[in-house]
Amino acid sequence: MFKKAVDAKSHQRLSGADRKKLRRTIRDRFSNASDALLDVILPPKAELSVSKYPNRVLVYGLEGECPMFFDVDGRGRDIFPTVYALWRVPELLPAFVLKGGEVSRFMLGGADLMFPGISIPTEGFPSFSSGEPWAVKVPGNPAAIAVGTTTMSSTEALKAGLRGKALKICHYYRDTLWESAENCHVPNAGFLEDVVFEDPALSLSGRASDSSEVDPSVDPGNMISNEDMREAIDADTASSSVGQPSTTQNDGADEITLQLTSDLSELKVAETYVDESNTEGQHSLCVEEVDALLDKCLLQALHTTIKEKDLPIPGSTFWSSHVLPCRPPGITLDIKKSSHKKLSKWLQAKASGGLISVKEDKHKKEVILFSVNRNHPDYMSYKPEKKKVDKTGPSTNNVSSEERVQKSLEVSEIYKPSVHVNPIFASVGAETSRLYTASEASEIVFQYVEKENLVKPSNKSTVTLDATLCDALFKGAIKKGSTYPTEIHKKDLGQTFIGRMQAHHCVTRGNDTVVRKGALKPIQIMTERRQGNKKVTKLSGMESFLLDAETLASELQKKCACSTTVAELPGKKGEEVLVQGGVIDDLARYLVEQYGVPKKYIEVLDKTKR
Repeated sequence: MFKKAVDAKSHQRLSGADRKKLRRTIRDRFSNASDALLDVILPPKAELSVSKYPNRVLVYGLEGECPMFFDVDGRGRDIFPTVYALWRVPELLPAFVLKGGEVSRFMLGGADLMFPGISIPTEGFPSFSSGEPWAVKVPGNPAAIAVGTTTMSSTEALKAGLRGKALKICHYYRDTLWESAENCHVPNAGFLEDVVFEDPALSLSGRASDSSEVDPSVDPGNMISNEDMREAIDADTASSSVGQPSTTQNDGADEITLQLTSDLSELKVAETYVDESNTEGQHSLCVEEVDALLDKCLLQALHTTIKEKDLPIPGSTFWSSHVLPCRPPGITLDIKKSSHKKLSKWLQAKASGGLISVKEDKHKKEVILFSVNRNHPDYMSYKPEKKKVDKTGPSTNNVSSEERVQKSLEVSEIYKPSVHVNPIFASVGAETSRLYTASEASEIVFQYVEKENLVKPSNKSTVTLDATLCDALFKGAIKKGSTYPTEIHKKDLGQTFIGRMQAHHCVTRGNDTVVRKGALKPIQIMTERRQGNKKVTKLSGMESFLLDAETLASELQKKCACSTTVAELPGKKGEEVLVQGGVIDDLARYLVEQYGVPKKYIEVLDKTKR
C-alpha cells in the first residue's frame, strides 16, 4: 500500500470533535486500546493532523512528528496503527514472531507474511479470525516491523497445514509511510537498512548477567568477545538513535552496554575502560555540525538523485526521498536541531544564496523546489560521494530486477480435454485431467493418426477419418441431415481438434500464477464525455492480468499528471480505474511497456469521436 511515494492531496489539523471521533474509532477497533494507552500515542495536548491521499487513505499523526494511524478506506472500518505507534505501545496489537531476522528481509521488500516464516510458540498456535489486524516482530526484538490483516482464521490455517499467506501486509518499516515522518527514527540498533535482527542491547545484557552469575569477581567489561562486538557494531551502523543506558559502578551489565555505546560512536573496538565524561554527547551533533551536514546532503542529492524531469517537487518529498537518503550511515538528520529549525526556512535560505529556486504554495502551505542552479560555485566545487554497496544486502540492481519480475507478464492459452476428444486421449495413453498447450494437443491427435495409420496413401497431406476421430471432430457440430466428412487436410486437423477442447488461460506475473476457465478477457479502455466537454477514461478488466487497481491508479496519476479514482463495477466483480482526460493512447502504451500486456488483449474505444 505504501510501496511507492504518493503525494497527499491535503493536510489539515483535527478539530476537537474529530479528535474524539478518532479516539472512539480506535477504541472500537482495538480491544487493548485503553485511555491510558491512547494518551501515550495521541497526547491530549498535542496537535493532531490528518493527510488525505488520492487512493482514499487517511493518515493521522502528531503534527511535525510521526504518523500514528492510517485508515485504508477513509471510513474508519479498516484503521491500523503505524510502526511508530506500536514502538510506543507494543501491546496495542498481537504479533506474529518470525523464525529469524533474515525472514524480515523479505517483509521489508514488500512481501506478505507466509505461514512457513512464522515461529510457532511452545504453548501452541495462537487463535485468531480472518481479517484481524496483527503486527510482525523479529525474535529478540520487542519492536514491531510490520502491520497487516490475517487472510484466514487459525482453524483454517491448521486445516491447510500452515501453508500459504498468513498476513496481508499494509505497512512496514522503511516504506513510504515510515519515511513520511519529519524525524524518521528506529527504536533500537537491531533495525538495519534492509533487515531487522534482535536488539543487541538486550542480547548483550542477557549475556552479561549470565557471565556475572558464573564468576562475580571477574570484570564483565573484559568478557565481551570480538564476535559480539562485531555484531553490535554492524547493527549500530543502521541508526545512531540507541539511547545510552544509565550506569552504576557496581552493575556489570550496564558497564558493558555503556562500553559498547562508546565503542560504536568511534566505529572501532577500543579499550575496556569507559570514560563517562568522554562518552556523553558523542552521538549528538552541535548546531554548526547539523548545518554543515544539511548542506552536504543537499549537494549530494542535487548531484545524484534530482534530475530536471523531477522538478518542480514539493519540499517534503524532496526532504524524505532525496535529502534523507544521502545522510551518512548511522546518522539521524533532524532539521529541528539546525539553526533553521524548519524545512521551509532552510530551503528559502538556500534559495537566497542562489543555489536553488523555491516558491511557497500558499494553498498547500508548503515550499516547492522549482529549479537548481548547476552553475553555482557551491554546486560546481562539490564532488559527489560514491555510495558503498552493502554486500550483505540486496543491491540496487537486485531491487530493480525484482520490480521487473513483478511487472513481467506471461499469458498462455491452454486447453482441457472434453467429452468429445477424451477417446482420442485415452487411445494414445494421455491423461484427460491435465491441461495442454495448443502444440501439445495437436501432437496428441497426430499420434492417434499415426497409430491408426489414417494418412491417405495417395495424398500424404490428407487424413482419413475413422469413426472415433470423426466423432471427436464433428459430432454435434454437423447439422442434422448433413453428411459427415470422410477426410480432412492435415493443416486443418490440429485447429479443429483444439476447437473441440475446453479453453483455459494461464496468467503468470512474478511469482503469482492463475489458471482460469474460458478465454482470456481483454482489458477495456474507454473514453467518454461527462458534464459538457469534460473527458474521462475508464480502464477495467485489469484483474485478469493480476494488476491491482489501487496501485495502477497511483502510477497513472503520476504518469498522466491528472487525478485518478478507483470505483467498483456495478453488478459485476472487479474494479475500474477512472482517469481524468482523454488519455486512451497513453494508457494503452503504458500497459504494454510497463506491464507487458500484449496489444491483442487491449480493447480501445473512444466514444468522444462518435
